[in-house]
Amino acid sequence: MEVSKLQELAYELKVGQAMTSDVITLVPGASMGEFRDVLRDHRISGTPVVADGEMVGIISIEDLIKALANGEMSARVEYKMTQDPVVIYEDEPLVHAVSRFSELSFGRLPVVDRDRKLVGIITQGDIVRAMLKRLEVDYHQEEIHRYRASHIFEDIIADHITLVFGYHVVARDFQRAGEASSGLKTTLQRLGIHPHTVRRVTIATYEAEMNLAIWSDGGEIVAEVQPSEIRMEVVDQGPGIPDPELAMQPGFSTATDWVREMGFGAGMGLPNIEACADEFVLESTVGVGTRLAIVIRQATAAE
Repeated sequence: MEVSKLQELAYELKVGQAMTSDVITLVPGASMGEFRDVLRDHRISGTPVVADGEMVGIISIEDLIKALANGEMSARVEYKMTQDPVVIYEDEPLVHAVSRFSELSFGRLPVVDRDRKLVGIITQGDIVRAMLKRLEVDYHQEEIHRYRASHIFEDIIADHITLVFGYHVVARDFQRAGEASSGLKTTLQRLGIHPHTVRRVTIATYEAEMNLAIWSDGGEIVAEVQPSEIRMEVVDQGPGIPDPELAMQPGFSTATDWVREMGFGAGMGLPNIEACADEFVLESTVGVGTRLAIVIRQATAAE
């Protein structure tokens, strides 16, 4: 599987890192006439409606057009807005926002914290700007960190060389979810591992890490870096998977409402891991836990 730098960043960056936090809002009691003035003055096409810090709806230019056509410019915004709009959480990976925009064809998504308080808004333009900025930062950091560690395999004299890195993932700790994959990515970059390999490892590790955080009682990710390949083992103590073959089907998910509410449970985690891997083994015992064995061969300088 060929993974682009942009795909890698979509997994690594959080929505909160790309969103606009300075958001123009309206109160439910504002009139549609006032809403028109806000759109004109700020050159925007819609805005969240907020009461006591909590978003209660969203109002768009389409709603304004309908109000104009019906002569309802004195109507209150709360009667014309869309209630319970689709939102995205600030700590979700940016790839979730990309998927929502693709599926729903929205121009913007309100961003909330886990208490459902409005913290920002994100557009497709925000995503592009965040990625371009990160690309520039990553380029300079990679140049800075290309020190002698990039030649580590050449400098060590041994018949067999393996570097081992371990990460512990805490169950349902979504504030720290993603730290293991991000830490491994940084380590591999500083070792001078080929960017194509790093991208595949990053996505596979992120998906495995989120599975540990969501489904298990916690677990471990161990990465063994060898000159020709990177081997990863992901082990959890959890309920296990009753039907591993069914779980590998794209889109299959047993996610509960709270998991979907958190923005996860699309049923693509295991298929995405397998797509990134050169070798992939899934073993699971109900009531005991699950083990993933992943092998990603290192790309060569010519690739």
